[in-house]
Amino acid sequence: MRKDTLELILYTGATAVSLYMLVKTYKKRQNTYWVYEDHDLRNSVAADVRESPNAEMDPAESGLSELDAAYRSEWVSMGYPQTHRELEKNENWNN
Repeated sequence: MRKDTLELILYTGATAVSLYMLVKTYKKRQNTYWVYEDHDLRNSVAADVRESPNAEMDPAESGLSELDAAYRSEWVSMGYPQTHRELEKNENWNN
């Protein structure tokens, strides 16, 4: 067998093995991802059942679930009105 043919076979085999390892590693990494349980309250059924953690300290949150309390705190931080009286006041203020 000629030296050129032997080198070609050797390099082709090394390239094939490298490509195989690369594809195998890529597929393995593609299927590996982190999952945090109950990281997002919107996906948690238990958060909609549990009582708000601040219910004892904040009377506005008594009777709210943990999910509702999270929505409420988000609305308060964005400045949304909380009552019908505040809504009417804002409607009259714009006119």
